[in-house]
Amino acid sequence: MIIFPAIDIKDNKCVRLSQGNFDKVKIYSDDPLNMALQWQKKGAEFLHIVDLDGAKNEGFINRSSIDNIVKALDIPVQVGGGIRSEERVEQLLDIGVCRVIVGTMAIENKELLKKLVMKHEDKIVVSIDAIDGKVAIRGWKVVSQIDSLELCKELEDIGIKTIVYTDIAKDGMLEGPNFKIYETLLKETNINIIASGGISSIEDVLKLKSMGAYGGIIGKAFYDNLLEFEDVMKCLQKE
Repeated sequence: MIIFPAIDIKDNKCVRLSQGNFDKVKIYSDDPLNMALQWQKKGAEFLHIVDLDGAKNEGFINRSSIDNIVKALDIPVQVGGGIRSEERVEQLLDIGVCRVIVGTMAIENKELLKKLVMKHEDKIVVSIDAIDGKVAIRGWKVVSQIDSLELCKELEDIGIKTIVYTDIAKDGMLEGPNFKIYETLLKETNINIIASGGISSIEDVLKLKSMGAYGGIIGKAFYDNLLEFEDVMKCLQKE
């Protein structure tokens, strides 16, 4: 199981939100590049970046931060947040991003998603963000009536290999993941599931691994020192 340290970037700063609320912002660093280099030094094998400004307004004001991180790191980087056009996907892949994570596109423009999957295959990842099993889009501002499990199955048919699944109610709350939905997804699909939201203990990590999760994204628990990256990796290696 891959542990993805998360760097959420807003105004070119490393921050965390609670439940995606832009009024609940905590700044952890003014230097996202330095933070990324720290994760690499600790032994991270993959980095997860979210462009929060992109998710909110589709702008690309954090491009320089993302560009600098990708160029400086030796480990692969996946990026999500406001990626709703082919142009943005190509921009990110051109600067060396390993995997591009789209969300709203999977609901609003499936034809473009299919085109991108045919062209870039497993470099295209879909983020499913849900509240009570219903998919939220446009930076979590709009909650649809689309069932997240049914969407997962549809995406698998399209050719998506990997899903980042976030239970919004758990995001940034440090209360543990929604194990029930991950169990269902892993049982009813053959897709790689990256769990996101609420991972805050070694027990959470080990349970996700035992269920067969492909990966887990951890942000706030690391930044608030509830978990140490080295401890998580040691624990996984013992299993």
